[in-house]
Amino acid sequence: MNRTIIITGGAGFIGSHVVRNFVNKYPEYHIINLDALTYAGNLENLRDIEEKPNYTFVKEDITDAAAMIRVFEQYQPDGVIHLAAESHVDRSIADPTAFVMTNVIGTMNLLNAARAIWEGQFEGKRFHHVSTDEVYGALGDTGLFTEETAYDPHSPYSASKASSDHFVRAYHDTYGLPIVLTNCSNNYGPNHFPEKLIPLCIHNILTNQPLPIYGDGKYTRDWLYVVDHAVAIDLVFHEGKNGGSYNVGGFNEWQNIDLVKELCKQVDEKLGRPTGTAEALITFVKDRPGHDLRYAIDANKINKELGWYPSVTFEEGLSKTIDWFLDNQEWLDNVTSGDYQKYYEEQYKEVKK
Repeated sequence: MNRTIIITGGAGFIGSHVVRNFVNKYPEYHIINLDALTYAGNLENLRDIEEKPNYTFVKEDITDAAAMIRVFEQYQPDGVIHLAAESHVDRSIADPTAFVMTNVIGTMNLLNAARAIWEGQFEGKRFHHVSTDEVYGALGDTGLFTEETAYDPHSPYSASKASSDHFVRAYHDTYGLPIVLTNCSNNYGPNHFPEKLIPLCIHNILTNQPLPIYGDGKYTRDWLYVVDHAVAIDLVFHEGKNGGSYNVGGFNEWQNIDLVKELCKQVDEKLGRPTGTAEALITFVKDRPGHDLRYAIDANKINKELGWYPSVTFEEGLSKTIDWFLDNQEWLDNVTSGDYQKYYEEQYKEVKK
């Protein structure tokens, strides 16, 4: 193994795709999946690679500073890809403290562990912090977020991510820690936890439940297929400029109501049902407090510097996503029932502490 890389949050939605990409693409790397297995962490996402010789799962919480030092001392990583985060805006409104603990304190613990274990010997090391476009705030009807856009977070979630971004940059500027950052738009794709819009709607269509749409449904988001995001993270980790920041977006804006209608149309087609069957389930609900009107990413920097560009159109990616959920209804049932949380107990009981 010529490199050891810790990927935090590797059992989560985006993290599992990053872990799979690295394990399969780089057999000479030892990939450490570090995850606390909170409600959104699901080891069933990684059944296909869990027996690979270059893959190790470690159950620890990034909010535990002493545990992070132990893990870094044990595995001596020369790279960190940090995805572990509380990420659902609605949950941040209900319990902002949890977001500070994981997203801010947890990131600080990882930075301190990396700094301690590397002891100023930074050659060949890299700390890649994965963040969100929500740190930039909201856009009007025009304009795009660039890497130079001033931060203006509006929710406890985005405020916590903005804080973690600032600490990562500060450790680069103050201590010379070799870092890169990526700020991505809304992800979608296989294995998405069904609290988010697309998997929630797929699940509710299949179970004949209402499709809840905030406000008038005209909130606009830029959507990025998760596999394309994993490829972008790979590129930035290996080829991004030290200290650099890269926006990763899908060049793909949709209003929520239009997205859900497209999803409904595709699901009806795939299930052989009359058009409009799923759309009849759309229900408008009370708006979220502080709801940002529009996010849109300018991803030209990563395109020009590193040659990255989305590989699928949104309609193609959405079709692949729906197909995956239709083909994996047992996974969806396990997630919505909570049974997925038993998998660690069954699969890893002999290595539990």
